[in-house]
Amino acid sequence: METIRGRTSHTLDLTELQARLANYNRILLDLGTGDGKFAFCHADKFPSHFVIGVDSCRENLHKHSRAKLPNLLYAIASAQTLPCELNGLVSHITINFPWGSLLESLLHGDSRLLCGLESVANLSTTVDIRLNGGALAEQGWSLEDGAERIFENLASAGWKIYTPELMDSHALRAFPSTWAKRLAFGRDPRAIQLSGCL
Repeated sequence: METIRGRTSHTLDLTELQARLANYNRILLDLGTGDGKFAFCHADKFPSHFVIGVDSCRENLHKHSRAKLPNLLYAIASAQTLPCELNGLVSHITINFPWGSLLESLLHGDSRLLCGLESVANLSTTVDIRLNGGALAEQGWSLEDGAERIFENLASAGWKIYTPELMDSHALRAFPSTWAKRLAFGRDPRAIQLSGCL
């Protein structure tokens, strides 16, 4: 698994990864982590959790990956080909305001993504997916219809998804991610959160 700190990459094997995770009771995977701010904030706030931020764009990660938190790791990988080293290890998955290929995969029920999520999960894994109106509009979907389609795709893949929750501009301003702040003050400050479990 390729990991990154600043501009330096390192290949982490399963033995090294398990050693890093040994003393943590909860493993969070932030998929499509972007600049990594949410992963950093969560690791900083919850030192008993180990947080792994995954994104395919290494340039965005240079700033937050410099953080020397012992419970934080950033990996370079696409959402559709998650590292096999993560199989069965993840307690909680977050996907915050996806766009591009990650959002397309959620909307189209891409089996590579859905099988990957199932592979990294264990029997008690939970998930939170936050969707924003602007990104869905670029894909030709309204916020509500896009959220409903993703809800259906996740349910078909075996996830139990609860009633969607609307996030308004106040909730977006309070959410610890760079994109949430931009959305809160943008033209369409609305999002929907889908939460569930296997």
